[in-house]
Amino acid sequence: MLIGFGIGLASQCLVFPLVGIEVSLATNLEVAAYFTAISIIRSYVIRRWFNQRLHRAAQRMAGRV
Repeated sequence: MLIGFGIGLASQCLVFPLVGIEVSLATNLEVAAYFTAISIIRSYVIRRWFNQRLHRAAQRMAGRV
């Protein structure tokens, strides 16, 4: 999580000026925090969805539909 936040922050600091977006470090930190939170939530939801599908498949294979 901390590594992803750092990579996101560094990439924003490099890419934003290239596309004409000039923001302060505080704004970059805020944007990176939002993107990190979204990423964590997305990963959790996808993991739960796949685990649910795996559980259902295991139940079907065991004959317990």
